[in-house]
Amino acid sequence: MNDTVRSAGAAVVRQLLLALGDPVIGLVAAPEGLDVEINDVVILDADDEPDPYRGDLVLIIGGRGQRGHRLARAAADQGAAVVALKTEHGEDLDELKRIAEDTGIVVLGVRPEVRWAQLDALARGVVADARVGVPEAGRQADLFALAQTVAALTCGIVSIEDSANRVLAYSRSDDEVDELRRLSILGWQGPDDYLALLREWGVFDRLRAGDEVVHIDERPERGIRRRLAIGIRVDERLLGSIWVQEGREPLAAGAANALLGAARAAALQLVRRRTGTSPDLEFEQSLFRRMMEGHIAPRTFADNIGADPDGPAVVAAFALDAGPAGGDAGRPAFEMRRATMASLISVHAAAYRRRSLVTAADSRVYMLLPGLPEQSGESIACALASEIVRAAGQRMQLDVRAAVGSVVGGLHAIAQSRAEADQVLDIVLRGGGRRVATIADVRSEVLLSEALALLEQNPRLRDPRITALLAYEAEHASGLVPSVLAYLGTLGNVRAAARSLHVHPNTLRYRLRRAETVSGIDLADPHQCLFSHLQLLLETGPTVVPPGR
Repeated sequence: MNDTVRSAGAAVVRQLLLALGDPVIGLVAAPEGLDVEINDVVILDADDEPDPYRGDLVLIIGGRGQRGHRLARAAADQGAAVVALKTEHGEDLDELKRIAEDTGIVVLGVRPEVRWAQLDALARGVVADARVGVPEAGRQADLFALAQTVAALTCGIVSIEDSANRVLAYSRSDDEVDELRRLSILGWQGPDDYLALLREWGVFDRLRAGDEVVHIDERPERGIRRRLAIGIRVDERLLGSIWVQEGREPLAAGAANALLGAARAAALQLVRRRTGTSPDLEFEQSLFRRMMEGHIAPRTFADNIGADPDGPAVVAAFALDAGPAGGDAGRPAFEMRRATMASLISVHAAAYRRRSLVTAADSRVYMLLPGLPEQSGESIACALASEIVRAAGQRMQLDVRAAVGSVVGGLHAIAQSRAEADQVLDIVLRGGGRRVATIADVRSEVLLSEALALLEQNPRLRDPRITALLAYEAEHASGLVPSVLAYLGTLGNVRAAARSLHVHPNTLRYRLRRAETVSGIDLADPHQCLFSHLQLLLETGPTVVPPGR
């Protein structure tokens, strides 16, 4: 155990992880929890020997594999509270977890692409901010940065407001600001009399009506300079607005185009502000994501969410159709729908299990239900998932699909439950009318998908005769491949296959003989039929995708 020097303004591991997050650094193990204090940040080169440390975060530079392991243990022996070293593709995690358990030290994994100089500066910033009590700026800083960028692009003075005309962020400026700008910034909201004038002039109606940039003429008698404004919208919903006041110099020629792009960028940030979570919950969700990837010690995870690490648990996966909207304009709308779905899932999950967790990863949302009854856990999870899907459609007009992984014997195995849920959801999303499924519902499809994935990864297993048939079909559009697939799919029932193709049985028989001639396969041989069917499904059937995509 480490006897760290404790101080009122010290940073703790939890703050470091919240500030830097998954893109930079991740938790490997924390046997004594995440409130371990960090006194300072020091660098240990792989060619040096550790100095005495007093509760420091030690960045082990250049130490991989066994050398890194030795230095981590040595740093712990010298009093370090935390060590950070680079890990690639998850290697060495088991050994690093053992080091943490043996010494009590917190072990952090650094992403391979992160520069040590960058991490050193960021970590020192977190420690310094904690000493002077600087609060987290969070997403507010992103809006201020956006306002400053828009100001640079437009040569104007920028403010970003929410739908109630409260000022969220503004650009720094030494330029001349008019009375409306001055009062808005001082009061963090537009003055009532000026807002009434803007309504009278129809400005707010035009902001709500569409994506056009609204031009507001100068009104010298009222102390109002020329302005441009644009609504920040998602679908038909107005989330806020961006305002650009002209200063001493005219606005840039491309100011209107800059505002169009800025409104789209701001929409994404305002969606995230509206659907944002508290730092503690956000941190737990981050731990859940890392745990599903097998990168966190189960005991650390269990201690932080207040769950029994050895109790049965299950992961369910949810996805919704992104709709026809695509590109940058469609992304905020999709995020809002996904956030609405995640909120709905959270409410239902929390109603059943207080320590349930819900988190989003890529286009999917995952639900963890810990502490389930051993015998009926899967049926409970299925019933809950079905209720969520039903409520999403009836109350939120969201087209949601769900898949439930197998109940596993503890939190250490939730990565397995998540992987299975992803496989099942892949099948559900391909169609067939199912809205909720488990592995038992689609086992044959999952096994086929895994077999096709193995075939895809091993080209040497493919039959060149089928490759020749596919090439002939691509060149001549002869209908031979669909005919063979239909025949094999009906287990050799010519009449059933002909009906599915809407052709006469004799036509199908001719095509089958032609396919045998072109390729050299023998459709009377059951082994050739089996492998021909698999390869044709691989080449022409549903795409085999990695889980979670």
